[in-house]
Amino acid sequence: MARLSFIALIACVVAFVGVQAAPVPSDVGIYIRHGKGKSAKSASASATASSAASTASAASSAAASNSTASTSGGSAFVAGSFQAQDYAAFQISSGTGGDAEAEANAVFVDPFANVDLSTVDDATVETMTTMREAAESAETDDFNPQIAAASGDAADALQVGKIKNKVLKLTGEVQVLNIKIAKAQATGDDTSDLESSLAAEQKKLSTNIATDQDSAGKTSQGVA
Repeated sequence: MARLSFIALIACVVAFVGVQAAPVPSDVGIYIRHGKGKSAKSASASATASSAASTASAASSAAASNSTASTSGGSAFVAGSFQAQDYAAFQISSGTGGDAEAEANAVFVDPFANVDLSTVDDATVETMTTMREAAESAETDDFNPQIAAASGDAADALQVGKIKNKVLKLTGEVQVLNIKIAKAQATGDDTSDLESSLAAEQKKLSTNIATDQDSAGKTSQGVA
């Protein structure tokens, strides 16, 4: 009996050692390996999504910056830099025909080169309007009656001068409208009426510029 008990004890020990030494089932290893791979893929996907979000945010910021820069239109206008002048000081009718466009631009357009028109102050717009009205008064109060009273070369010279004056007047009107449109757009106001007026005045201006160019080199007589 003692011998049998001893043999049974040895059998139990061998069985226990066998269980401890048994390898981990292959499917358990697969599960562990797959679990680690899934975690790594998840981390990689999160990192990729985060990087994409950062890139999109940077692109959005850059686009907003470019949009702001594109609407600035130039440097801010310096109030008082456009000075009021009497008609005799800025009229362009004396001399010869053909260059009215450039001469009128020198009065009303060139002073605003590289300037954001939306920053032009209201006082300057009023000054420009007053000067434009002076040119209009010269046409109706001086050119028209003097042309009617003259004849021959004198009448022809006055007619050339009148056209140059019309180019001056209309250039001032177009520039004032451009400024008003820029200021309205900057505040989000409707500009449809202003743009309609601009198109009409620009058409008149183009017609008179063409007429003046047809008189290139001819004597032009002013009234101031």
